[in-house]
Amino acid sequence: MAVELPIVSNGRGYNGKMTSIVILSCMVAATGGIIFGYDIGISGGVTSMVPFLEKFFPDVYTKMKQDNKISNYCKFDSQLLTTFTSSLYIAGLIASFFASSITRAFGRKPSILVGGAAFLIGAALGGAALNIYMLILGRVLLGVGIGFANQV
Repeated sequence: MAVELPIVSNGRGYNGKMTSIVILSCMVAATGGIIFGYDIGISGGVTSMVPFLEKFFPDVYTKMKQDNKISNYCKFDSQLLTTFTSSLYIAGLIASFFASSITRAFGRKPSILVGGAAFLIGAALGGAALNIYMLILGRVLLGVGIGFANQV
């Protein structure tokens, strides 16, 4: 938690104003956090939806239908489903290491553009996915976008 302490000195104060540009900049910055949180949290809800499981994870869905004693805390035992969920986190971790080098070499703007482009392509790929491999690739690109956005 940030703490602000008043400083007494003979220096000049900053007479800043809340302009529309300042408000817009804050809203754009907050959007990055919203997207980050949404993409991290969405996989948990989606992986428990029956239509999603039927289309992309039929083995998990069949096992879930047959077994009546499934715990609410550990429903699925599928390496592919685990890969789908964790691919975003792993890609974000790895991308954040490379993003720092790119930011130092080229500045923040190219890093933000790379992260945004990866995010856009990943979201489009995830939305248009026809099979699990497209979903995982989309999640990896979302992770790259998150890694760049968090680092910058």
